[in-house]
Amino acid sequence: MSTHLPTADAQDPESSARTDRLREALLAAAFTADGLLELLGAPAYAALARSETVPALRATRGDGPLETLVRLFLLQRPVPQARARAVLPVDDCLTDGWLVQDGDEVRASVDVRPYSGPEGQDWWIVSDLGCAVGGAGGIQGGGGVDRSQLVLGVGGASTTLAGITTRTPVGKALDLGTGSGIQALHAAQHATQVTATDLNPRALRIAALTLALSGARPAELREGSLFEPVGEGTYDLIVSNPPFVISPGARLTYRDGGMGGDDLCRTLVQQAAAHLNDGGYCQLLANWQHVEGEEWQDRLRSWVPRGCDAWIVQREVQDVTQYAELWLRDGGDHRAGPEAYAARYDAWLDEFAARRTRAVGFGWITLRKSGADDPSVTVEEWPHPVEQPLGETVVRHFERQDYLRRTDDAALLAGHFRLAGEVVQEQVGLPGAEDPEHVVLRQNRGMRRATKVDTVGAGFAGVCDGSLPAGRILDAIAQLVGEDPVLLRDRTPDAIRMLVEQGFLEPVAAGA
Repeated sequence: MSTHLPTADAQDPESSARTDRLREALLAAAFTADGLLELLGAPAYAALARSETVPALRATRGDGPLETLVRLFLLQRPVPQARARAVLPVDDCLTDGWLVQDGDEVRASVDVRPYSGPEGQDWWIVSDLGCAVGGAGGIQGGGGVDRSQLVLGVGGASTTLAGITTRTPVGKALDLGTGSGIQALHAAQHATQVTATDLNPRALRIAALTLALSGARPAELREGSLFEPVGEGTYDLIVSNPPFVISPGARLTYRDGGMGGDDLCRTLVQQAAAHLNDGGYCQLLANWQHVEGEEWQDRLRSWVPRGCDAWIVQREVQDVTQYAELWLRDGGDHRAGPEAYAARYDAWLDEFAARRTRAVGFGWITLRKSGADDPSVTVEEWPHPVEQPLGETVVRHFERQDYLRRTDDAALLAGHFRLAGEVVQEQVGLPGAEDPEHVVLRQNRGMRRATKVDTVGAGFAGVCDGSLPAGRILDAIAQLVGEDPVLLRDRTPDAIRMLVEQGFLEPVAAGA
């Protein structure tokens, strides 16, 4: 099959007009995320993400416009040209290469997957054939493209990164390792200027298609590795879903970093500070090694560059055998035959043994260039469900770090606080017992944290509505429980700081 990619030249009025007509046709046929879910139903829709196409094929046996587009662009089935002409501007699509003529039929040259933007916008993510459903492991040939150069579509990692990214309006944003362009597409909604880079030139061409088909402002596209393509350029926001897989060698550009161990992610983090404007954010996904004799938290703290605050969240850990098996399947190695598979598996375990790696962590890293002499670096494990999007939660986290850094205990006790929205209290104890064994505060939003507090902490949090300073609340609690108010004031600030840091309490202006 051809490795031809379509064209969509934003500088050419005729090309732009053809792209606009294609987008209008997709909208008219309801080839959108909502339309797709309604047509397929939840089970078939979810099966596509698992690289299972049979349920979707069964749901698209009709000859309606939406069925035609799903079979053509998502399931990569040729359709009669007459049927395609009833839905699409076929001549435009042939001219620009979205479709390829094959006798009396036409077929798609790329995957086009409907995607819903943050405000309900209808977008489309372009990728290599087969890559929009199930990733590279399920691809049979990738439409004739060498597997090492494949450009994948939307996956769990890319949507996770989009969800945690801060969306404050900024001047300049950088999408490092853009792939199919999903992060650049999001950034184009709140950044005046977007630069997208990738080592794979195919990725840059496909990212441009994603932006054009979705009606977004074009990005400045630059080829190269890490920060090399941008020289000394600085940005207000840097996002990256890099090739973070820790593997022996660099066989697959879309996933393998080509450096030893987790050096690519470490290098990206350490170099980011030089490319951030003051107050700017760098947000990325990463894998990191759990090395014998080292605490993984200390290892990651050592990555954080000077002058940056950091929030690092480990979401998952796999032992080296689970990790190797996951990425061997992703690369299609399970189809190479028993001996070849065993040899490749062995190579992965040899690599881990040489680096004393016992497990691999996956998670999020956010840097903020604060310039602080005493930066806040939070490294934590949180494998529990969260509420996406988390961009605003990320901003609030760093605002709280700023507050705690500049507020001593005296100022803390003079401060006013409000219990965050949708925090509930749970009491655990034996039935009929006079007092609970322990009290838990639980968030129903954002990170959805839960923390154990004593009766003083629970009472303090419950009273916080912004009207009284913390010290006066503690004095009242001391009187109720018969405790010395001076001693209570002395021992409580640490607990208040913890509740503020984790987002259970929000500092407010007096009387607010």
